[in-house]
Amino acid sequence: MHQVLAVNFSDVFKSGFLESFASFSIKDSLIGLGVSFLIGLFIFFIYAKSFSGVVYSASFNVSLVLMTMITALIILGVTSNVVLSLGMVGALSIVRFRSAIKEPIDIVFLFWAISEGILCGAGLLPLALLGAPVIGGLLLLFSLRKDHSEPFLLIVRFDDPKAEDKITKTAEKSVRRLRLKSTSVLGEETELILEVRLDRGDKSFVREIGKMPGVSYASLVSYNGNFSA
Repeated sequence: MHQVLAVNFSDVFKSGFLESFASFSIKDSLIGLGVSFLIGLFIFFIYAKSFSGVVYSASFNVSLVLMTMITALIILGVTSNVVLSLGMVGALSIVRFRSAIKEPIDIVFLFWAISEGILCGAGLLPLALLGAPVIGGLLLLFSLRKDHSEPFLLIVRFDDPKAEDKITKTAEKSVRRLRLKSTSVLGEETELILEVRLDRGDKSFVREIGKMPGVSYASLVSYNGNFSA
């Protein structure tokens, strides 16, 4: 009886293995991976063109391409074998991603890449190809409506109370936009921090402010850490 049960279990195992292998199509898999790669490149292009953050991360952009293909590969494996799908769900449930997202829009690109990978892996190639230009076009449209001038912090220290008005008027003439961030009193000196967006990249007004009577320090600092005195 033990021998009969062993034979039956072996037959069932072989039958399940052969059926799962027969359901696997190399041609369809290559097409799915190929389309996911092309869509990943499209996402790569859209991210590079629409990026408006502080520091562009090339490695993150490349990871979007690979994430699209890896997601498609996972879905191809899941759809070809029910047993494998249960095991893969259990394995992925213990994975924790702790990388900090610097820009909120990066989350949109992550979900976009994963969604396209799922569609390619599931064989819904028309939907994947239709959704890519629609989402990409909307992201480009919204990015064009943003102000792409680089933000800077103008930091000025002075001991003459009348100098603040002169500093503000001089900066207003040379920048596209100006906004007060903070004003601090350091003993007899006052530190003024203004957020400015440069007009055609002209930084000569910083030297003009630094030469004003009563001004002891003037610097222009971008949000990514670059310094210009």
